[in-house]
Amino acid sequence: MWDWLTSPIDPERVHMVGVAVSWHGRAMVLGWGILAPLAIIIARFFKILPGQDWPRALDSKFWWRSHWIGQSLVLALTVFGFVLVLPSRLTEMSLHNWMGYGVLVGLAVQVLLGLLRGSKGGPTALDANGSPRGHHYDMTAWRRMFEALHKSIGYGLILLAAATILMGMWKANAPVWMWLALAIWWPVLVLVFGTLQRRGMAVDTYQAIWGDDPAHPGNQMPAPGWGVVRPGTKSKGETHVRHDRGDRVRSH
Repeated sequence: MWDWLTSPIDPERVHMVGVAVSWHGRAMVLGWGILAPLAIIIARFFKILPGQDWPRALDSKFWWRSHWIGQSLVLALTVFGFVLVLPSRLTEMSLHNWMGYGVLVGLAVQVLLGLLRGSKGGPTALDANGSPRGHHYDMTAWRRMFEALHKSIGYGLILLAAATILMGMWKANAPVWMWLALAIWWPVLVLVFGTLQRRGMAVDTYQAIWGDDPAHPGNQMPAPGWGVVRPGTKSKGETHVRHDRGDRVRSH
């Protein structure tokens, strides 16, 4: 069994890659095949934690920290993996390489969008004038555009990276155990994604942070994104469930 697991996926070809290519593959599989999709799932479905007393307990940082740390590791692994094979990239331009460059460009755009996403604002982050104004709290046009782009590019990058990984593994004639690991891990992620989505755990970030009070400007707008739910909304008519919790917005 061990001999089979460590044998190349294509027995007609030899699996002989150098140290640089080997670690390049490991870094990219760990980053884009494992960590990146996991960080996305946490960010999408765990804005309100199981057992959290929402809306009395607001703005759990678990999803944000997990997403930020996870994607930072992906960035570091990507740079590390790219530097390892940079000399060969300058002389060999295969389809796998071009797809890899596409992932790099998309990652750079995501980092830039994150840096330019705007201010948070809100009742817990009043400015010097005592106002809760902020790009996110007010759901400005820029914030809405950022969220649409960030999510769309993120999901697209995961698909592009998955195809790039598979192409690279085939090119390197990776051992059977690597294929089996991804053949198990990726379906598990898809199953988890679908299960959590059906349970309505894709909660609107805005309500997860500030609650369901219709006085908050973002609650007067439609929920952003596909499949996103608002736990403080009874129906599509935006009838809100009111809670007695003393966190109303200060007048401004």
